[in-house]
Amino acid sequence: MKIHEYQAKEIFRKYNVRVPVGKPAFTVAEALSAYDTLNSETVVVKAQIHAGGRGKGGGVKLAHSRDEVETLAAQMLGMNLITHQTGPEGKEVQRLLIETGIDIAQEFYAGIVLDRKEKKFVFMVSTEGGVEIEKVAAETPEKIIKEWIHPENGLTADQATTLAQTLGLQGAQLDSGVEIFSALWAAFIGLDCSLMEINPLVVTKGDVVIALDAKINFDSNGLYRHPELLELRDESEEDPAEAKASAYNLNYIKLDGNVGCMVNGAGLAMGTMDIIKLKGGEPANFLDVGGVANPETVANGFKIILSDPNVQAILINIFGGIVRCDRVAQGVIDAMETIKVEVPVVIRLEGTNAQQASELLKRSPLDFIVANSLNDAAEKAVAATFKGAA
Repeated sequence: MKIHEYQAKEIFRKYNVRVPVGKPAFTVAEALSAYDTLNSETVVVKAQIHAGGRGKGGGVKLAHSRDEVETLAAQMLGMNLITHQTGPEGKEVQRLLIETGIDIAQEFYAGIVLDRKEKKFVFMVSTEGGVEIEKVAAETPEKIIKEWIHPENGLTADQATTLAQTLGLQGAQLDSGVEIFSALWAAFIGLDCSLMEINPLVVTKGDVVIALDAKINFDSNGLYRHPELLELRDESEEDPAEAKASAYNLNYIKLDGNVGCMVNGAGLAMGTMDIIKLKGGEPANFLDVGGVANPETVANGFKIILSDPNVQAILINIFGGIVRCDRVAQGVIDAMETIKVEVPVVIRLEGTNAQQASELLKRSPLDFIVANSLNDAAEKAVAATFKGAA
């Protein structure tokens, strides 16, 4: 789950991570009220969307007066902000952060993620703050310094000091840097975060290290331990289909292809997408219906998949282990009697009662394309998209 910058900074404050003073604003009037409250002649007006690169897109501006705040707030609210992370469709700006200006001496980057290969967390810093970290990683990877954190040990004082020293921090700056790195780690691990980024992390002319930006993603599997975080969710920033799937307890991620996938099990779903690509097609989504493939679940899956206008065929790939294939087949039949499906549907069922399932599908008056293997299913699904395109 993602949250906005101003929400992330509120969390930072609770964990003693230094951030500029700021207030969110949903209207021009609230932006002006925030400016008056901050009592700072120079402020930053920042668009709040779930994407990076806002500055280059015109979503971060300095204002030196109340009139400038009014003008910028009116321009930004409701604008369609396009960045390298939003894609060409952009995102509508519905809220702002009005923040006091900071005298910046240096800009850095800091981030924490899970390194699955190493089975450890990794704390990264770089002197290239304010720059897209993807660009730094591609062009000058040696400028990204990493410290791997063992889950049982956490970030040690020595590691925090090493990170601060690699940025060239000394004296009061060094002490400030160690403090903020330790506080960031406490927030990251304490709230089950999956990603934390500060770009830029700055040193002020008063030698204080401050998080000028804040990005936090939470591991959705850990949200049950932090129900208060659910209040920070902004569904307007999420893909509508993904938000609906979440409400149906389905695991769905939209992709750019045209073969819709409905599969039980994450590993099987990944394998299904891989073989679609091997057969010359492009998967339109990841959709894991889990261990339940009853009529209601299947119907909801169809609704989600068909909400994507790019879908030209659907591949249902179910392995019947705990769930019986004949029950899945009956669930598909029942669902298609209630949901209007106007694209070819390829079905491959394997496992418990697969033969009975095949008979059910053959006897059904509905127009299924039954496959006898995953290879066969992928070939038929990709072929169906070509016929649909023609």
